[in-house]
This record gives sequence, C-alpha cells and structure tokens, in this order.
Amino acid sequence: MSTPTRDTRIALVGIGLMGSRMARRLLDAGFAVTLRDTARDKAEALIADGAQWAGSVAEAVADADVVITSLAGAAVIEQVTFGTDGIVPAARKDALLIDMSSLAPAIARETHRRLTEAGYPHHLDAPVSGGVSGAQDGTLSIMVGGAEADVERARPVFAVLGHVFHLGGEGAGQVCKLVNQAVVHITIGAVTEGLMLAASLGVDAGKVREAIRGGYCQSRIMEIHGQKMVDRDFVPGGPLEYSVKDMDMAVEMARGADLTLPLSSVVLERYRALLDSGRGRLDHCALLLAYEEANAPHRVSPGTADTLP
Repeated sequence: MSTPTRDTRIALVGIGLMGSRMARRLLDAGFAVTLRDTARDKAEALIADGAQWAGSVAEAVADADVVITSLAGAAVIEQVTFGTDGIVPAARKDALLIDMSSLAPAIARETHRRLTEAGYPHHLDAPVSGGVSGAQDGTLSIMVGGAEADVERARPVFAVLGHVFHLGGEGAGQVCKLVNQAVVHITIGAVTEGLMLAASLGVDAGKVREAIRGGYCQSRIMEIHGQKMVDRDFVPGGPLEYSVKDMDMAVEMARGADLTLPLSSVVLERYRALLDSGRGRLDHCALLLAYEEANAPHRVSPGTADTLP
C-alpha cells in the first residue's frame, strides 16, 4: 500500500457540479485521471486537457490506485459500488476507495462493512462542504471517516482539494456532513427571514445586508447566499433538491437518537414544498421564494427580475 504520488492513477466517478471541479484540480496537479459519468459531454473539457474517459465504471476503476465517487443519492451509490459493471469486483483489492458523496451515516457504515467483506480493506467516507467555489478553489472542508492509515494514504490527494478533518471511524464523516447541512440550511433560513423583514418594513434588503454583514451576522451564507437573494439569482451552486435529501437525513438521524430538531424540521418543510412544486433544480437560496409566496406581496429586491437556470 503506497502513498499517492503524481504517478498515482485516480478514477473519478460522477462529473457533476462538484466532481467536475475536483477532477479539474486533480488533473491540473498532475495526477493521471480517468473519468466516468452517465454523460460524456460533462467531461469533454477535461478530456481535451488530458483526462481519460472510460466507457463504464468497471473500466474506469480497473487499474486505479485511488477511486473517488462523487454522486447524488444512495441508489446511485449502490449501483456504482456494487451493481453490474460497478467498482466491486472490478477495482484492484488494494485500491483506496473514497466516497465523497453525502450519505446517511448508517448506510455509509453498511457500505464500509460490505466493502471489507468483499475483500476491499481500504475505504473512506469523505463528504465535503464549501460548494462549487470551494471545489474550484481547492478550499473544501473534507470530513473523513475511516481508518487513520487510509486517511494518511489519501492526504496527498485531499491536499489538492481542500482541508482534511479526520472525525473518527467509519461513518463519522457523514455525521459531520449532516451537522454541517443542518447549520447551513438553518442559517439560509435565518438570512431569508432577515431580508424579508427588511423588505416588509420598506427598507432596502441589499443595504441591510451590507450594514450587518460586517458584524456578528457575518458568515459565508450571508456573503454568498445573501447576495444571491438580493440579486434574485437562483442559478444553482447547489440544487435545493440536495437540501431536501440532506436535511431529511439530518432529521432522521436526530430522530434515531431521540433528538428533536425544530429549526431543521421547519426549514426542511419549506424546502420540500419547493421541491414538490417542481423547483428542485434551483439554488439553495431559492428558499426565499417560499417565504415570499407565504408573505405576498412582500418581496426582496422587487425591481429585480429572477435569474433562473
């Protein structure tokens, strides 16, 4: 079992908003990168710059030293990992398998168990936070669960993508990610309510944001999502359908621990209503639309048209 070097062969499965940018950083850092997704067009720019394209997951991972998955949802992760032409049994038994998707901790732990049982002893759950900008800039927070030796083996790869935090054993990274998601989305709700309050009282919400963001209200959510709300820019950095998935897992995780999370539950309800109305591909900050619809005619930046994907 060797530490990754620039000669390390990396297979990256899932070339979405996050995966494509992580692939770019790995490729620019000099790693040999093979890509797999359901749509080749997502990878064309990367292929033009030296990435290899694989016709199947099995082909992508066959000679990889490190396999990274960045996928949406347990069903897709199951298929890619254990399905026909999946990672198991196509990957080498000494490969390091890193799942950077968001997954319920219990499912992550079960996936670890099944991989070990299948003869793959080296695997990490490593969800991330930082959004598209963090993936592009290499500043992601990488929340890792798994064996210390495997974390150390992965560090040269993780160093290209962001900052590593080893939270503990299998599934611990996913627990941390759900904590992150609860805090993020509750904060998006708080920013939404503040801007709506300003607008309802006749004060420019954009000016209010500028006035308060240098004090205790300052956060990346206020900086990024607050600006998007003021600009009415709902093009996704992260689609709100993922907000529903992650917040639902957080609430379920709390319920399993006999814990009630009223703020998380209320925010989840608002997001779910947007998803049910067909707006799941809008940005997280589109939570603003749910508040505006419930409080018509009050509207943040009423003279600004919505920017939609």
